[in-house]
Amino acid sequence: MTATTAIRHQARPGTAGICRGCWDQMHMPIPIGGPLSLPLRAFGITRSKMNPDICTICERSFQYVKKQRHITSGATILFADIRNYTGLSERIGAVELSHIVSLFQDRSAGAIWANDGIVNKQMGDGLMAIFNFPISRKDHTAAAIMAALEIQRACAEALGEIDVGEPLGVGVGIHTGDVQIGEFSSFHSDFTAIGGVVNQAARLESQARPGEIVISADSARQAPELMAESEARMLSLKGIGQPVEARILRVL
Repeated sequence: MTATTAIRHQARPGTAGICRGCWDQMHMPIPIGGPLSLPLRAFGITRSKMNPDICTICERSFQYVKKQRHITSGATILFADIRNYTGLSERIGAVELSHIVSLFQDRSAGAIWANDGIVNKQMGDGLMAIFNFPISRKDHTAAAIMAALEIQRACAEALGEIDVGEPLGVGVGIHTGDVQIGEFSSFHSDFTAIGGVVNQAARLESQARPGEIVISADSARQAPELMAESEARMLSLKGIGQPVEARILRVL
């Protein structure tokens, strides 16, 4: 095993010596840690906020990396948010609310990074994560489900200590398939993912009750080893004429 391969497979989030995204996408060992990274910082090349194991080249220079504005790629999309957030925001102060949101975002990001995903968007009380780009991982569906389980465990522990009159919980939705990844705005250079898979992941998340992970049938088939404790549920999703089957996981 080469040193670069060892970094890819053994590094913890934020400890990689090279950008794992640039390595997976271009086989370029861009240093993001240690003395070799210092000259690059003068040009604004640092660790990305999407995942500390990738760099800002991945984050802001998609066309440079992929030589085109967008590509079709297999990926797993995860959405998560705090349940009953609107009602909560009407009952507590802004400072306490921001503390709750920070706990959720920090715990969720840590779980996503630990499983090689990126936090592509943060939307107040919610987020969107992508697995299998720019860090490549064959078992990306299983990685997303493992991240979701860790999100639920970490958030249950952190948010459970906060007394706001009712238990706080997080809902998660996961779907797998081909998505369009790239830069879709001339005003905003960061890449994102769009398409039906993204939309369905968001709709699955909207159906999740506090503490639940709602997983599409397509995703469940990709990670059968994680489905032993799941239950089936038929869901009516916006924009889809027929009810769809999903698998539900809970962290006990």
